[in-house]
Amino acid sequence: MVRINGESMACDGMTIGAYLEQMQYDRVRIAIERNGDIVPKAEYDTVVLQDGDVLEIVRFVGGG
Repeated sequence: MVRINGESMACDGMTIGAYLEQMQYDRVRIAIERNGDIVPKAEYDTVVLQDGDVLEIVRFVGGG
C-alpha cells in the first residue's frame, strides 16, 4: 500500500506517471513529494511506487 495525501492506495508497482494519468492529474500544475523528497517532473515516468511509500501531491492554484 502507498499512502497518497493521507489515503492508502493499492498502487505499488505503478510509476508515478501512470498513477497521475489514471487519476487525471494535470502534471503541469502539481508538485510531488515522495518520502520527504521532491520528485523532479522528469522522473515521474521512471519512479516506481513501492509498498510503504508516502506521497504528497500538491496542486498549484492561481488567483488573487
